[in-house]
Amino acid sequence: MRSRSSTLHGIRRKFAALSALAIGAALAVAVPTPASAAARVDNPYVGAKAYVNPQWSAKAAAEPGGGVIADEPSFVWMDRIAAIEGAGDAMSLREHLDEALDQGANLFQVVIYDLPGRDCAALASNGELGPTELDRYKTEYINPIADVLDDPAYASLRIVAVIEPDSLPNIVTNAGGEAGATEACAVMKANGNYEKGVGYALHTLAAIPNVYNYIDAAHHGWLGWDTNLAPAVDEFKKAATSEGATVGDVHGFIVNTANYSALQEPYVKVTDSVNGTTVRQSKWVDWNQYVDELTYAQGLRSLLVSRGGFDSGIGMLIDTARNGWGGSARPSGAGPTTSVDDYVNGGRIDRRIHAGNWCNQKGAGIGERPKSAPAAGIDAYVWAKPPGESDGNSQPVENDEGKGFDRMCDPTYTGNGRNGNNLTGALSGSPLAGHWFSAQFQELVRNAYPPLDGGGSDDDTQAPSAPTGLTVTGKTSGSVSLSWSASTDNTGVTAYDVYRAGVQVGSSATTSFTDTGLTASTAYSYTVKARDAAGNVSAASAAVSATTSAGGGTGTGTLKVQYKNNDSSATDNQIRMGLQLVNTGSTAVNLSTVKVRYWFTPEAGASTFGTACDYAALGCGSVTTGVTASGSSAAGASHYLEVGFGSGTLAAGASTGEIQLRLNKSDWSNFNEADDYSRTTNTAYADASKIGVYVGSTLTWGTAP
Repeated sequence: MRSRSSTLHGIRRKFAALSALAIGAALAVAVPTPASAAARVDNPYVGAKAYVNPQWSAKAAAEPGGGVIADEPSFVWMDRIAAIEGAGDAMSLREHLDEALDQGANLFQVVIYDLPGRDCAALASNGELGPTELDRYKTEYINPIADVLDDPAYASLRIVAVIEPDSLPNIVTNAGGEAGATEACAVMKANGNYEKGVGYALHTLAAIPNVYNYIDAAHHGWLGWDTNLAPAVDEFKKAATSEGATVGDVHGFIVNTANYSALQEPYVKVTDSVNGTTVRQSKWVDWNQYVDELTYAQGLRSLLVSRGGFDSGIGMLIDTARNGWGGSARPSGAGPTTSVDDYVNGGRIDRRIHAGNWCNQKGAGIGERPKSAPAAGIDAYVWAKPPGESDGNSQPVENDEGKGFDRMCDPTYTGNGRNGNNLTGALSGSPLAGHWFSAQFQELVRNAYPPLDGGGSDDDTQAPSAPTGLTVTGKTSGSVSLSWSASTDNTGVTAYDVYRAGVQVGSSATTSFTDTGLTASTAYSYTVKARDAAGNVSAASAAVSATTSAGGGTGTGTLKVQYKNNDSSATDNQIRMGLQLVNTGSTAVNLSTVKVRYWFTPEAGASTFGTACDYAALGCGSVTTGVTASGSSAAGASHYLEVGFGSGTLAAGASTGEIQLRLNKSDWSNFNEADDYSRTTNTAYADASKIGVYVGSTLTWGTAP
């Protein structure tokens, strides 16, 4: 449930310039000149050649099979003051930057990681500064880093800075009496030095025109519950408006930093049910709203914009260095339906004992290689934690780095409240956090997914066949749904990449995909490419075109509502739905003035109702619900469920994110929803022209019955 520090060690010497990796697919671009570098771009990873750390590269290349990934880019960690000038044999920050220029790179990645009282919930990555040493953090750590980064010699580099892993999430979950809370976290919450330190770092580094700040936002197994997510956004905003910082100093957020949560769970969805029991009720998911990092990152992004007031153009990074979970233990399909726990445990890609386990996990593998713009809202998959660097020592080790012995790194420890009192799943024989852990690196290589080309098996150079039969299966005013016939491959297709007008808009593990967030009455063209485990990519399918439907509703306002059906049965005792509001305008909307109405008829039975919010990206505490008799004689519309919002604003171009609702009659008798005015059967979000949006008393979207 934590991410750990990294310290770079190795022989201090200059290596021959490595060929800097072109992030993304065949991005052959010229390195920007210093004169053009000052203007920030929307996504610093697009068209970028990223710096490869030669000291990490040398260690990786020396391991069996490691040469395959030795030229992958990863972050350089500034985990103590001495790291700025070079601690031990590690290169200094300036030497790394000079080496980046020598490589012809135009992207440099660095982790800022030395807050006072650092990582208050774990001992393995405790730092050198005491809880009250904020002034030292500013003057001896942040200011010297800023002085180096601001050198005009490095103006041609896009510098991505990840700001203080673990700090703000610990304040949310581990500082107020929760299971596993610590006294150290309570101290940091009380003195506010995490927020002040993060704010100072954001404000100071954002003043450098070519620096891009990304705040650490933990992972779905830490903050993915409704009770954690909205408070986390509030905490992020608090930090981002401290010590002179503004939300404009934040370019984006990063999730799964130095952690192991699966990027995608193809066989387990949070909306699945087994014999009437939802996946959320399983022991593994434990009522979390997410099961993987991609959906968590995208859901969090929506909430950061709608609740936190962050810019609607913010992007997310996902650390995929160690979340591949390949090897023989990787499931190839869904688990058995004997129980919801069997279903989840049999089909989940993440093979940890508990999602709260974070230290040197057994069975983990290298994940997706660094890649730009891989999915909607995601700036890049990155390697924030260089594979092979330990998360912490499995037994006590004397050291002068301020790092303690954390029992979560001990494979014999039976756990605590943060991992459900389970075994830790840690590898034995691990060294101090940040030190090279050869056994772990070799296991990561063996279990890589997608597998590494040349990592112990015959090289696969054969690309899959091009997908055929690309067809438009549905469309709304804001989405297009596609399907196609499966490709063939000598080893097997692992994913399909979907392109709109030649630009990738997403990936799918199946032969279908829905592209959302589109403009009404607009023509779009699509192609699809297949990809295998070795990264071989097929030729593009034949193109297909689709024109989105006209916008629904009678209103002329800028809000629209999207709906999905969360209950396949039309005759059970609950009505369940997903709703989300989208602001299509150019100015923010005060949500306290907004109501959404869903019309239905209860048929026989009780005339009073119960309502519930099961999940809301902006927090169920911000959502109000109630049922009212409509007075309408229209078929299927005698009553309506009215949804309101206690407070907050919805930024221009933003969505509230998903809101999961249900209602029942007080006697729990059955409905017959088949003729309900507002109901449709789509199970993916689509514009809903028969659900009304009111601003004040004015209908601004939808057609009322």
